[in-house]
Amino acid sequence: MQFHEKKRRKIIINITSLIDVLFLLLIFFMVSSTFVEQPGMKLELPESKSSTTEKIKELILEINADQSMVLNQESVTLENLEQKFKQLLPSLEEKSLVLKADKSVPHGTVVKVMDLAKLSGLEKLIIATQVERE
Repeated sequence: MQFHEKKRRKIIINITSLIDVLFLLLIFFMVSSTFVEQPGMKLELPESKSSTTEKIKELILEINADQSMVLNQESVTLENLEQKFKQLLPSLEEKSLVLKADKSVPHGTVVKVMDLAKLSGLEKLIIATQVERE
């Protein structure tokens, strides 16, 4: 009695369509994500309607409507602000500044303060807002 062995067919998995899907996903993620960092300062701008509350134990600068400035309950001027930042910077755990400016303060003054903060070595700037009441 003679047995004939059937020839086994090699199983071939066609992965061409899987590779196409992989490349499409790769292209999608490359296009949808941004790799270029925008020039300028990194800001955290909380939303005014639904802002989160954080307990900050860092620098807090308040600019009043008459453009007088108070840094951590100590009166400062625009001229000595950078020096104060540099003086307090080594003792900070997180190099951040919370900026509380009155809405009537000119935009130029706020920009000058932000520029001085960046030049003095502060890495994070948080603009404080109030929750909008309906």
